[in-house]
Amino acid sequence: MAAGGGPGRWPVPVPAGRAVVAAALAALGWLQAACGAGSPLGEPPLQPYFPGPHGPRHHHRHVRDCQPLRYRNVTHEAWPGDNRTGGPVATTRTFVSYIPPEGAGRRAVYGHFTFVRNPLRTLSVLEPGGAGGCREHRRATVEETARLGRCLVAQNGGYFDMGTGECLGNVVSDGKLVRNSGGVQNAQFGIRRDGTMVFGYLSEEDVLDQANPFVQLVSGVVWLLRGGEVYISQSQVAECGEIQTTGTFERFINVISARTAVGHDSQGQLVLVHMDGQTESRGVNLWEMAEFLKQQGIINAINLDGGGSATLVLNGTLVSYPSEHCSFDNMWRCPRNISTIVCVHEPACEPADCSGHGHCVDGECHCAGDFWRGTACDTLDCGPSNCSLRGVCTASGCLCDAGWIGSNCTEACASGLYGDGCTQKCQCQNGGWCDPVHGACSCPAGYYGTSCEQECPMGWYGPNCQKQCVCEHACPCDRVTGSCNITYGWAVQDQLNKAGRCLASQNKERSKEKFSLAEETWLSVTSVLALLLLISAMGNVGLLLKARSERHRESGNYVYHPLRELNGDATHTSAACEAEDAQDQSQALLQSPD
Repeated sequence: MAAGGGPGRWPVPVPAGRAVVAAALAALGWLQAACGAGSPLGEPPLQPYFPGPHGPRHHHRHVRDCQPLRYRNVTHEAWPGDNRTGGPVATTRTFVSYIPPEGAGRRAVYGHFTFVRNPLRTLSVLEPGGAGGCREHRRATVEETARLGRCLVAQNGGYFDMGTGECLGNVVSDGKLVRNSGGVQNAQFGIRRDGTMVFGYLSEEDVLDQANPFVQLVSGVVWLLRGGEVYISQSQVAECGEIQTTGTFERFINVISARTAVGHDSQGQLVLVHMDGQTESRGVNLWEMAEFLKQQGIINAINLDGGGSATLVLNGTLVSYPSEHCSFDNMWRCPRNISTIVCVHEPACEPADCSGHGHCVDGECHCAGDFWRGTACDTLDCGPSNCSLRGVCTASGCLCDAGWIGSNCTEACASGLYGDGCTQKCQCQNGGWCDPVHGACSCPAGYYGTSCEQECPMGWYGPNCQKQCVCEHACPCDRVTGSCNITYGWAVQDQLNKAGRCLASQNKERSKEKFSLAEETWLSVTSVLALLLLISAMGNVGLLLKARSERHRESGNYVYHPLRELNGDATHTSAACEAEDAQDQSQALLQSPD
């Protein structure tokens, strides 16, 4: 597209007095840059700050307090990003225009505008040479990094240290915080997780916010447009707070050079802007850049790295005109090895591999099979019945629980089958019911056993033979109902008769055993009593003999004297006494117990 510059408001030329100072400072800056390490021939580095720390040293509060009152405490602008998915991801257009549009001093400028749809899913900030490039202070051409990131459109991004290769400012790449500047107040561009695009000045707390975190973030220098109006003067106050850097910063703004910027239009499309040039020879200054963007309907925009870093690559091909001379031949121009890039790519799927269950097409996961669902192909869905809550949904459909089959696990196993997929055969006999899950048999009344193969024994009845008959005289009952009013068949009656005779015989034998046991007991008792009687008799005999012995001892102590004088014939008296003693002893023997 030829973006011709119509009538517009252009900045007033710098007053003569200031122009002299600016020219002197520009010359000094050029000499310093020319002596710097790694500086290519004919292209002094376009640096916003005097050699030393990058960015102002004041706090975010200084930016908030010094901005126009109409912005109150808000130091950045947010705009909802376009979220359309149809059509091309990006459209790049080439322009050739004149700046200023009229007058003898006008000059031709040329470059590109790239309009990006759905930037949340199609734009990334990439580290130089791939992931880890900022940590390793790596530098690479835009082409190299774009190839690794499969970029459709790639443009240089944030600033870096020309000597060490260190990335400068804040960097968030695809949701990963790569570098935190610690609150340095430079113009920022970022995209939050909800798709909101942010332009302006951020506190460190804003950068680290996790409620709606940044998924992409890069630092520039100078907020070009705010709300559709040029915001460069306010940016000078916000980003240049030290006297010794003022001259360098003013030169950075006013010198013509190659420039790049990032902004957005009223539709929420992200806009990448690239202008070819060479420092102090061709290109535009930031005032001209801002006014040109305003005329193209850009709402908010920040300036990115420019000068020899300004590079644009389309579909892997360099389309910009580098301003640096090649090291091998001064005739040719070569792109600079730079730091971060802004990459436009096909819409990314989340996750990129669609959870391993599909493939990404135009940023959307196309799920494989019939049952993977969801934007990330990470949800199994077997229909509204959800396998009837009798199974598990798998990539091949419902995996039914044991005892169930069917596409939705609604059919129970047929009679005689059980287990997973109803593939096992039941072993139940005599009408037993087979559990469709485990195959266990539930026996009908009158049977028991693991396969219901055994009838209830006599005297028991019911399911699994758990109940005992209660018939009179201990008669057996019906093994199914427990009824005592039953008639058995001939074979059963024969068995009962035989059992009765057997029991009678056993009872008779038991009676004999009981009688014999009583007789033996009686004989034992009789023998014990006879023994006791014998012992008693022997004891009495012993006592008698003992008494007689004692009497003999006593009779030996007496002396008989004749009493003729007192009682007459002594001989007669003595004989009478002896006879009397013998009679007493005989009576004593007769009276003693047996």
